[in-house]
Amino acid sequence: MQVKRLILLCMLLLPALSYGQKKAVTLEEIYGKNAGVFSARTVGGVNWMKSGGFFSTLEPGKVVKYNINTGSAEEILFDQNTSKVSGSGKLINISDYELSNDERKLLLTTEQEPIYRRSFKAEYYVFDRVSGTLSQLSDKGKQQYATFSPDGSKVAFVRDNNLFIKNLADEKEMAVTTDGKFNHIINGSTDWVYEEEFAFAKAFEWSPDGKKIAYYRFDETLVPEYNMQLWGNLYPDDYRFKYPKAGEKNSTIAIRVYDLDSKGHMNMDLGLEKDIYIPRMQWTTNSNLLSITRMNRLQNQRDILHANASSGAASTVLTETSKAYVDADFTDDLVYLQDGQHFIYSSEQSGFKHLYMYSMNGELVRQLTAGRWEVTNLDGIDEKNNIIYFTSTAVSPLERHFYRLDISLPKSKTKKYKAPQPVKLSENTGTNSVHLNQDLTYYIEYNSSATTPANVSLRTAPGGEVVRVLEDNKRLAEKVKEYDIVFPEFFQFETTFGDSLNGWMLKPSDFDPSRKYPVLMFVYGGPGSQTVVNSWGGRDFYWYQMLQKKGYIVVSIDNRGTGGRGAAFRQVTYAQLGKLETEDQIEGAKYLGNLPYIDKSRIGIWGWSYGGYMSSLCMTVGADYFKTGIAVAPVTTWRYYDTIYTERFLKRPQDNPSGYDDNSPITHAAKLKGNFLLIHGTADDNVHFQNAVDFTEALINTGRDFDSFYYPNKNHGIGGMQTRLHLYKMMTRYLEENL
Repeated sequence: MQVKRLILLCMLLLPALSYGQKKAVTLEEIYGKNAGVFSARTVGGVNWMKSGGFFSTLEPGKVVKYNINTGSAEEILFDQNTSKVSGSGKLINISDYELSNDERKLLLTTEQEPIYRRSFKAEYYVFDRVSGTLSQLSDKGKQQYATFSPDGSKVAFVRDNNLFIKNLADEKEMAVTTDGKFNHIINGSTDWVYEEEFAFAKAFEWSPDGKKIAYYRFDETLVPEYNMQLWGNLYPDDYRFKYPKAGEKNSTIAIRVYDLDSKGHMNMDLGLEKDIYIPRMQWTTNSNLLSITRMNRLQNQRDILHANASSGAASTVLTETSKAYVDADFTDDLVYLQDGQHFIYSSEQSGFKHLYMYSMNGELVRQLTAGRWEVTNLDGIDEKNNIIYFTSTAVSPLERHFYRLDISLPKSKTKKYKAPQPVKLSENTGTNSVHLNQDLTYYIEYNSSATTPANVSLRTAPGGEVVRVLEDNKRLAEKVKEYDIVFPEFFQFETTFGDSLNGWMLKPSDFDPSRKYPVLMFVYGGPGSQTVVNSWGGRDFYWYQMLQKKGYIVVSIDNRGTGGRGAAFRQVTYAQLGKLETEDQIEGAKYLGNLPYIDKSRIGIWGWSYGGYMSSLCMTVGADYFKTGIAVAPVTTWRYYDTIYTERFLKRPQDNPSGYDDNSPITHAAKLKGNFLLIHGTADDNVHFQNAVDFTEALINTGRDFDSFYYPNKNHGIGGMQTRLHLYKMMTRYLEENL
C-alpha cells in the first residue's frame, strides 16, 4: 500500500518537476543560426540635434528625427526608399550618416568596405533637405572619412592616400595632396599602427571657420612590410602592408595645414627629434591655433604644443613625464574652452587619472578632481553654468559612475577657497555611461550590472532626473529566467606578494559545497584592461553557462598591471610584461586550489590575444598548476608585435632584450605540461600568424605534445557565424575531454 502511494505521489510531482525545469543554453543560441536569443537591446546611433529637444537616429533605410520629451517621431530626414540619386535615378542603401552643422544636409554612407579595425572605404552621397536632391559625392572611386566643413558648403575626404575637397555649390572636386601612394605616403588617414594603437583612422580636421584643414602626412617608405598570404586561388594572393615591429622604423610624420584661400600648405614645427608620435591633433577655438600632442618614442614624455597655422611656429605649453610611460589610455580628455583662455586636461601626475584646468600658456589654474580613484571619461563641459560632467571609479574599481562638478573659479582671492565636491548622478549600481546632448540639458544613461541587463533612460541635466525609460530589457530578463543561468560572485584574495586581487566566480546551478569541481579560468590581463567589472556579460557569459551546466566552475582574476586601480598598480609590470601577470594567475590557481570545493588537479585557463599570451605562459611557466590551456591568437614573443604598444610597456628590444625574451612562451616551450590547444587565424593583421608558427616550432623542437588549429583567411577576431560556432564547439569539446 505504501509503495502504491509513493508511485502515485511521484506521478503527481512529475509534471510539476518537468514544468519547472530550466533550459540549458546551446552554442547555436550564442554563436550559431539562433544567435540573438540573448542579445540585450540598447538605444544606439543617437545624434543630438542643435535644438536641445530633438535627436536623430538611423533606422532601417531611414534617418528619423525624434522629440526628446514625447519620444515620438517628428520628421523623416531621409528615406532611402523614396529618394533617388540625381541623374541616375538609382536608390541607395545607407549604413551611416552625418548632419551638417546647420542640419540642412546629410552625408550618407553606403557600400562600406572594411580595411582594418577602424578604417574603411565607402561610397558617399549628399542629401540636401531644402532642395530634396540626392547626389553622389564622387564618381572616381570609393572615399574615406568624408566630413562636412563647418558651414556645410564643402566635404573633405580621403581617396588613394590623398586628401580631397568637394565644393558642393559648383560640384568641383579638388585634390589637396597628390603624392599619396600605397605603402609609401599617406595623407589625411593613419598608418596601420596609429589606427590600431592610437585608436583613430581619420587624420584631418577642419578649422572652426572652415578656411583651413589640418592633416597628418605619413611617410612609411622605410617601414618594413609584413607579408600575409590569402588563400583560395590557385596561387595564394600576397598581401603586403607596412607594419613596424618593436625596434623597427616607424613612419616619418608631419602635421600640415592647408589654406583654402591661398591654396598653400604649411608644415607645423614638431621639434628637432623626428622619431616621435603625434597621438592627437585638434584645433583650439582659435582658427589659427592648432593643438598638437607629441610623445617621444618611449612614450614617457608627453608635450602639448600650440602651433600657429599660418607660420607653422610652435611652442610647448605643457610637458608631462613618467618613469614608466605616460597614460596610454587616450580618451581625448583635452578640451579647449570657448572662453579662449583655458583648457582642461587629464593626467596621472597624482598617481590616479584626474582632471586639471590650465590657462592657454600652460599655467595650472587648479586641479579639478582628486582622490584615490580614476576619472575614466570627461563627458561634457557646460561653460555657461561652470559644470563639468565625468565618469569615474570613485565608488569602486569594478564600477563606473557619472558625476557633475562645479568648476566656478573662486570669487575672492583673499578668502580660503574650498573646492566643491563631485555630485554623483548615477543611481544604480554597476557600470554607467552617458551620452549628453549638445546644449547639455539632457543625457541618455546606459546602466547594467552583473545581474541586470542594460537599462537605458533619458535624463535631465544637471539634476539627473528621469524623463522616461527608453529600454529596460525586460524581454531579455524574462528570457534569461527560462534558462539555467547563474550570476557571478565577486571576491578578493591576497597573494603571497601582498597584493589584493579582484575576481569573479560562476558556480554550477546545482552547486554542492561537499563536491570537488574542475575550474576554467578566463584571463586577459593586459595593461589597463579589466575583466572583473560589475556589468552585464557578453556572448562568452552564455558559453560559461554551458560550462557551469556541465559541472565546471568558471573564474576570472585581474592581475597586477590591469586598470581601474591607479598608475602604480598598472605600471608595476613595466619593462617585464608577462612576469608579474603570470605570477598572479598562478597565485589565483593556488588560492582556488585551496578552496574545499575545487579540485586543484583540474584547473584550466584560456584567453585570447593578450589573454592567449597569458594562457601560454601559464601552461609553461605555471605548468605545475594548470592541467589544460587554450590560447587563441596569442602573442608568443613581443619582438613580433608593433612599436607603439610594445615599446610603451617594454621599451625597444635594443634597450631591454631580456624583457622581451625572459617572458616569451617560446623561451619556455620545454616546460609545457598538460593539455594545450593553440588556435590562430592565418590572416591576422594584428597578432601575426607568425607568432603561432614559431611557438609551434619551439614546442616540436622540445618534444612537447600539444594540439593546434588554424582558421584560413581569418583575422584577429576569427569572425563569421560558422567560424565562431566551430571555434566554440571545438573549445567546448577540448575542455570536456581534457579538463
